[in-house]
Amino acid sequence: MSNEIKTVREIFYERERQTLSPYAFLCENTRGRDYPITECTNRTEFQRDRDRILHSKSFRRLMHKTQVFLFPTDEHYRTRLTHTLEVTQIARIIARALMLNEDLCEAAALGHDLGHTPFGHAGEVVMQMCYSSDFTHYKQSLRVVEKLEKDGRGLNLTWEVRDGIVNHTGDHLASTLEGVIIKFADRIAYINHDIDDSVRGGIITIDDIPKHLLDILGRSHSERVNTMVSAVIEGSRDKGEIKMTEEVGKATLELRKFLFDNVYYNPKAKREEVKAMELLKNLFDYFVKYPKKMPELYYNNTRNESVERCVCDYISGMTDRYAIDLYKDLFIPHVWETPMEL
Repeated sequence: MSNEIKTVREIFYERERQTLSPYAFLCENTRGRDYPITECTNRTEFQRDRDRILHSKSFRRLMHKTQVFLFPTDEHYRTRLTHTLEVTQIARIIARALMLNEDLCEAAALGHDLGHTPFGHAGEVVMQMCYSSDFTHYKQSLRVVEKLEKDGRGLNLTWEVRDGIVNHTGDHLASTLEGVIIKFADRIAYINHDIDDSVRGGIITIDDIPKHLLDILGRSHSERVNTMVSAVIEGSRDKGEIKMTEEVGKATLELRKFLFDNVYYNPKAKREEVKAMELLKNLFDYFVKYPKKMPELYYNNTRNESVERCVCDYISGMTDRYAIDLYKDLFIPHVWETPMEL
């Protein structure tokens, strides 16, 4: 019998093998990182990825990035950061219930929106107009963790976490079930918190939502989240795939369409978007013309990539507040103040 003492990491790996579902992705099977690093005795690789994301600058900037309502003064509206935290919690609940890898889910969820532009999807549209029609926030999130973070060195995350980040939306599917969970958790989170914020903002009332959807999904925020999460767990248990039960899945898609029709394209909710988009267009044009005015990281990258690509990186990383203040500094005249005489 061996007297060798196991490391905490080895204990975690053994626990995964013994307790997780046959469909779970085990951390010991990771494809690894682009650049090898010394193993940590106290954390698995996915736990290290979670920590790398949590301590990154791009994660902290999410607190000042728009979710739906631009730069709200009411502190109870969601930001991109609180959205990310809600997605992470929902993903972990689903993963735990399905006996999948919570650490992988958590890391991918925390990183899924790191590349989101200022002013929400309005900023994404501007980057598509000014830089490339192929620009998306999820591709930019991958670029952030691979190339832009840590002064251009990137976070050097595991392949599975990066796969979960870049495939969290649209028609894309991650290679692991844990990564697919992020897609469902993201949708559950934003549908429900956007309803909550829209009611708070006077854009809609709960009674504007079709009654049959409330009957199926629930009238309160917590009821709807619980219904949707439970539907994913029930629809996915012991099946080797992630999906919602049919009735709740159809109702969820219908509720999402209701939000697009009544909130996301609502002139009252989006009345400042035209200004925000024009602001970002002007910033983009300015830095394309004067790339040396960008921070050193982005300017230095112009040696190997197009100026437009680097300007897109710079603007995408901005917070709402930073973009507004920078615009004022560049384009709004400063009031002349006569120095006080002694």
